Amino acid sequence: MRHSGERSPFDEWLADIDGSRVMWFILFVILGLIILWGIFTSYYTVQPEGQSVVKRFGKVIAIKDPGLHFKLPFGIDEQEFVPTARVLKQEFGFRTAAQEGASTVYRKSEEYRDESLMLTGDLKVVDVEWVVQYRVDDPNKYLHRVEQVDKTIRDISEAVMRRIVGNNLGSDVLTIKRVEIALNAKQEIQRLLDSFDMGVRIGTVELQDVNPPDSVKPAFNEVNQAEQEKEQLINEAEKKQNQQIPAARGKAKQVVATAEGYRAERVNGALGETSRFKAILKEYKIAPEVTRRRMYLETLDKVLPSLGKIYVIEPGGQSPVPLLNLDKNNPVQNR
Repeated sequence: MRHSGERSPFDEWLADIDGSRVMWFILFVILGLIILWGIFTSYYTVQPEGQSVVKRFGKVIAIKDPGLHFKLPFGIDEQEFVPTARVLKQEFGFRTAAQEGASTVYRKSEEYRDESLMLTGDLKVVDVEWVVQYRVDDPNKYLHRVEQVDKTIRDISEAVMRRIVGNNLGSDVLTIKRVEIALNAKQEIQRLLDSFDMGVRIGTVELQDVNPPDSVKPAFNEVNQAEQEKEQLINEAEKKQNQQIPAARGKAKQVVATAEGYRAERVNGALGETSRFKAILKEYKIAPEVTRRRMYLETLDKVLPSLGKIYVIEPGGQSPVPLLNLDKNNPVQNR
């Protein structure tokens, strides 16, 4: 045990140190801390995917590009990073849960169903899931024009999409007008954002999925199937029409062409016979007897070759042997 009168080594060391030296040591430590603080607060690095807005006592003095930059220390200058090179997005009716390799996993729940259930112009309920992608054009306006930028973009996008869907028929929203609706929504959202001067540029508005609510999906599928069968029947009917009508027209043209050819043949034949008759009549008037005999001989010359072979038998003579079939093709003998 140490007696009450005895002093510890630490007490003796404090007694030996002059009070002024302690004060100088404390000041030196404080000054070193201030210098370190000043050094660490006098520079900053801007990441490649954006820009930094530099403010001095709350006033914007510069917008810096990616890289190493310097500023006044001790909080005099402050910088705030804005991802101007990054594509930002707002999702409605679902959320991206994770990225697994090349595929993306989406999370859907009743929590997000209120965002996507909409009423169409013909009072049908559809479930519209969509994505709004945008970039920051002006970081200064993005930070200071509107207090809650992301919420403002969400509210504007949802209001515009509900209005456009409400002005269209449910069948059109589910089928043929998806691209048109997305394009109109993009243009109107951009117009409203420009009116707020937010420094945001809309990239794309994409309808991720458009379906009827789960409770009416069976009936909707039956209607779709009936419409597909209807379209199939119409296509088959049009196919037959396209096949049969040209064939019928071609056949009709063929019949007409055949009739025209036959008519021309008959007319030309009749004209030729008329000319021939007139020529014979002219010759007959000049020499009736000669013309008559010539016409008789010409007729025999045409008729006799078609009769085949002719056997002339003297009166009382014996007829040819009938078993000797001299000419099988002779129509006279075969009769």
